Amino acid sequence: MNELRRRIVLAAFAQAALTPAPLPLRGRGATRCAFGTTAGARPSIAPRPRSGRGAGVRAASADADLNYPDVTPRRLEFPRDLGAHFPYRTEWWYLTGQLDAPPGSGQPTLGLQLTFFRVRPPIDPDNPSRFAAHQLVLAHAALADPRRGALLHEERIARLGFGVAEASEADTAIQVDRWQLVRDAARGAYLGRAHGASFALELTATPTQPPLLQGLDGYSRKGPTASGLAPASLYYSQPQLDLQARVRVGDLAWEARSGRGWLDHEWTSTLLPPQAAGWDWAGFNLDDGSALTVFRIRRAGGTDEPLYAYASLRAPGAPVQTFAPSEVHWEPLQTWTSPRTRAVYPVAQSIRVGSRRMQTRPLMPDQELDARASSGIVYWEGASALLEQGRPIGRGYLELTGYAAPLPGLLTG
Repeated sequence: MNELRRRIVLAAFAQAALTPAPLPLRGRGATRCAFGTTAGARPSIAPRPRSGRGAGVRAASADADLNYPDVTPRRLEFPRDLGAHFPYRTEWWYLTGQLDAPPGSGQPTLGLQLTFFRVRPPIDPDNPSRFAAHQLVLAHAALADPRRGALLHEERIARLGFGVAEASEADTAIQVDRWQLVRDAARGAYLGRAHGASFALELTATPTQPPLLQGLDGYSRKGPTASGLAPASLYYSQPQLDLQARVRVGDLAWEARSGRGWLDHEWTSTLLPPQAAGWDWAGFNLDDGSALTVFRIRRAGGTDEPLYAYASLRAPGAPVQTFAPSEVHWEPLQTWTSPRTRAVYPVAQSIRVGSRRMQTRPLMPDQELDARASSGIVYWEGASALLEQGRPIGRGYLELTGYAAPLPGLLTG
């Protein structure tokens, strides 16, 4: 029965990925969702927007003509914007971190990823079937252990409802198949859980700083403005999270670890322009308490000139400093070729942000994550150190997409 359910959901997700330009809300029919809340009906991510502000992102379907909301600048409000945004096409809560070994154990640092996606496929919101996949929840969990040399990876996918997948619009509270990421409002801490066949992870991630609003007060462009709206998302980060975790690999005993983490929360209706090949992204917790975010949208065709680039740097207690595309530059330092996909990833990079030049160094080369069984993509998501003038100054994650294969239709226009 679980296999049948997975195949049904994968079929719905495949439909969403292959639809040339999916469906926007045709009215406000409420749909039952998340932890008892109710909301309007909504990495794989972006249809090409129609020209004209306010037109919405349209999607063609045999069943309906659906409008996804445009992403426009607005004030983010917490705790509401910690929760789900069901009308938008896609959304993710992306938690990464590095866990230190117990003192004196001689064991290596571990990297972790726990990510939940919410996707609104192009399904007619008026479809009354209980089995219609109006909302999908996907999850990836990965553990980077240098002793093994490759990622341990698990994934889940289910449509919203039936007690299998839930998401809340009131606060962060999303789950699928007993995996979960839930915010404890009393403490402000995130509680994460993922139990799989190869490993299990339970964690508490406690913010030590206010949310970091990316871009223009949370409005994050992902490309140049040509006509109409630029590809964009609403995006904030929770850097410098205090991590307390328990990890179990295979049948081994549970192991307690602590470390630092980073949470990204983004939602969008259209993300990448059609001429994009993929993106490189990095988020680093610096040892002095600062937080560095940097990304570039790579242009198809192999040119070194990106479609768009961005960086932000926030020192403790200081305002966010943002950098124009011309002030951000990436240069590969080390590549690694996957023995499985033959993709060549630049796993170590030189990154120039303003006047500062820094280098990333991977915890281990093989951190390729094959998520074709859920989101349909293969990408490199790697725990890394950040160095400046040869000296370690922070730790975080580097993400590389579009190197193994072109991104599927929902990720580009």
